[in-house]
Amino acid sequence: MSAKAVIGGAITSLITSPRLRDSRRSLAGIKRKLKAAPAQVHYFHQTDDPYSHLMLQVLPALLANYQIELVLHAASIPTEAAAPDRVRLEAWSRRDAVVLAKRVGLHFVDPQQQPPAALVARADQALVAAFSASTTSSEVLASAMAISDALWRSNATAVSAFPAAEPSTTAVAMEAGAALRQKLGHYLGGTLYFEGEWYWGIDRLQYLEDRLRSAGLARNARLALIAPVPRVNCAHQPTNGAHPDLHFFLSFRSPYTYIAVPRVIQMAKHYGANLQLRFILPMAMRGLPVPIEKRLYITRDTKREAESLGLRFGRIADPLGEPTERGLAVLHHAIKVGKGPEFALSFLQGVFADGIDAGSDSGLRKIAERAGVNAALVKTALADSSWREVAELNRAEMFSEGLWGVPSFRVDQRPAHWGQDRMWLIEQDLIAATAAVAKT
Repeated sequence: MSAKAVIGGAITSLITSPRLRDSRRSLAGIKRKLKAAPAQVHYFHQTDDPYSHLMLQVLPALLANYQIELVLHAASIPTEAAAPDRVRLEAWSRRDAVVLAKRVGLHFVDPQQQPPAALVARADQALVAAFSASTTSSEVLASAMAISDALWRSNATAVSAFPAAEPSTTAVAMEAGAALRQKLGHYLGGTLYFEGEWYWGIDRLQYLEDRLRSAGLARNARLALIAPVPRVNCAHQPTNGAHPDLHFFLSFRSPYTYIAVPRVIQMAKHYGANLQLRFILPMAMRGLPVPIEKRLYITRDTKREAESLGLRFGRIADPLGEPTERGLAVLHHAIKVGKGPEFALSFLQGVFADGIDAGSDSGLRKIAERAGVNAALVKTALADSSWREVAELNRAEMFSEGLWGVPSFRVDQRPAHWGQDRMWLIEQDLIAATAAVAKT
């Protein structure tokens, strides 16, 4: 194994260490108690972000259920590097927020376009004024929710009726919010920060609630979670004999792809779906930079998601470049002999959990052997560059679905979904395609 892989594995093992995380949590709690300081949860709001709109709806319950002080920040949109392909991202976020809101009992209506820039600017002024008002937290949140609701209804009259901060004051406040967000280690709106850890959107609210409860900050430990997001459970039985195509767009450098693979395989088997592995090159190998705060957050976030799924994660041998190219070459041939899922899982587990250097012959051989892929196939695959054309075709198809990144999924010709957080939607599509009924 190369020295780079060894060092990289050691660093990521430290970054994702549960022991170190728990020690930091304990130390933060001790410092807070010694200072007799309130438990502060910071919230960063992006005015034209649908997920921020959803988050505003749950913050009153968070305040009511936990002994915390909520510190509110207005923040600008993420940089292009942190959120590439902004048009697709915005369209997806609106569509996704509608589905998510319905599932967890919140409200969002997609206006089919982003709010006008001038209206967003006026809403920013109103939001900054609301956040700086000398009123109770509940009153501030009520004002912010009213502003957000008027914005997403494109009600210019209502937005203009709210008290507004001066444009210069607004700009300073939003720049300060964005700077603090970056300093603390994040890049998106709709995010919560508590004593060293980040929680993005409704999807990660449960983790924050779990932590607040373990810190003894729950007003009533028996209260239900505020907005639990469903998981894949394979609790329905197919009835119509159909075998839908389950398209899985994946990358060999995506940690979220790794933790999605076991569930994809499970669903394909349970619902009798034909699993179609649609591999693409990673963003960084397509000329799209990934900022350090994004890489670190994704690594830590994947760790806690992996823990909740019972998966190992943390000894990472970054497969950027040649390791990924070699892996995709072999995957292309493994698919042809019916070993695609096994090889994909072995590769991703190897580079994200076992610290295997897939750029070395011994590392790739180990990954292939445990997937049931023989040395002859590996040799043939490495001499064949036809996988590149396939990867580009897959990328083009993914983009045609209005998506830009992995993991993404589609059942037959139904709408595609992005992210391992939305695999419960893919299961719903499989249930519909197979006329599956709940097991009794």
